[in-house]
Amino acid sequence: MSILAPDEVDTPEILKPELSAAQIAARERVYATPLEELDPADPAPFASEQMWWKFERLRAVAPVHYTSVEHTQHDAYWSITRWDDIIAIDTDSVNFTNETPASMLIPGSSPALIRLAGPGATPEQIKAVEDRGGGSLLSMDPPSHGIHRGAVAEGVSPAALADFEPLIRERIGGILDGLPIGEEFDWVDLVSKDLTAMTLATLFNYPQEKRRQLTHWSDVLTTLPAPGRIVETIEEKDRISLEFEAEMFQLLEQRKSEPAATDFISLMAHSPHVKDFSQSEIRGDIGVLLIGGNDTTRNTLSGSVYALDRFPDQAAKLYANPKLIPSMVSETIRWQTPLSHMMRRANHDMEFRGQQMRKGDKIALWYVSGNRDDSKLDRPNEYIVDRKNPRQHLSFGFGIHRCLGNRLAELQLRLTWEEILKRFPKIQVVGEPERTFSNFVKGYESMTVVIPRRH
Repeated sequence: MSILAPDEVDTPEILKPELSAAQIAARERVYATPLEELDPADPAPFASEQMWWKFERLRAVAPVHYTSVEHTQHDAYWSITRWDDIIAIDTDSVNFTNETPASMLIPGSSPALIRLAGPGATPEQIKAVEDRGGGSLLSMDPPSHGIHRGAVAEGVSPAALADFEPLIRERIGGILDGLPIGEEFDWVDLVSKDLTAMTLATLFNYPQEKRRQLTHWSDVLTTLPAPGRIVETIEEKDRISLEFEAEMFQLLEQRKSEPAATDFISLMAHSPHVKDFSQSEIRGDIGVLLIGGNDTTRNTLSGSVYALDRFPDQAAKLYANPKLIPSMVSETIRWQTPLSHMMRRANHDMEFRGQQMRKGDKIALWYVSGNRDDSKLDRPNEYIVDRKNPRQHLSFGFGIHRCLGNRLAELQLRLTWEEILKRFPKIQVVGEPERTFSNFVKGYESMTVVIPRRH
């Protein structure tokens, strides 16, 4: 057992004056807990922003850490928390696989520690998850991964993004011009969700008037059922997931009889490879595209407003020099890390950084921790809009599984802030936002803001 006292690890200066009594107590609890009992995947600390202390401690003393099944609601797993180790595994598809059993997946989403069935599920419910889980381009190794990715990549190609830009800018302007001035409102609902829903509807060629359905389906697919959440039972989640799948398969059949286009569904309908995909693989690929297009942009956009309010000196820099917007966008993607982790499994028994992994062991690559690794980044807990090499972050992953839509996410965020700076001299966050109860989606459920005036 290894216990490191809090005063044995330096807390970054930027955090010291801002720590609340609750945060101080949380940090002390983490350092008082036997190392083998730490469960970085517990979603509750993510909702309260108290997970940082676990990652701080693990990076310092146990960067390759094992959590046994006795100490987690999930299967046993390894945590990889340092920058270099994350990249080493993320880029090694020989020793570490993405091909994950269905029981470890949210159908249609990326490999994650969250299981659809959740803790306490009956054997029948777990079997239903396994029967319907299937694979996706994010849970495949080469060569299958390249075939599935290639079927839809044209939808976010440089040419497609050039075509999207005027439309996205126009829609952003419409959203911003409709915001109330001098009144409190929920930025997540009126801006972040609506903008990403509009873009998702375009990417899927889905009716704009029904765009919030896409947001709802994405949220359902990434939510662990529990009382008070967007879905409360496994049965409710399964019913809504089936509605999404039925709608998407109907669209797929419809697009087969229409001329080829560059939306995701049409690309799949006309791909010569998709005829060889299983139904569960098609379902998984569509789900990945939905979730990837929703969570990254939506939560980073909310995160940018929150960060600029929390770091007013950085907001002053940005407003004084709008040319910093692209740098600020990349810095926000790092600082926010909208998806906290991805999963791999060991392909065989091996030693990694002095630890013995066995074939089939689950491995969590904690991007959220690597993005705060001070051995690779200068002052990583700070938000610095003119940071040197701002695109040096882990949030999009590395290697063959690097985020397919990373350029689209950056485009939406850049255009949004270009339009914000034209209109509003300040966006003020009121209180603390409500954060997502998840160890996978690091996001915001709501965030109250007020815009004092227009330019």
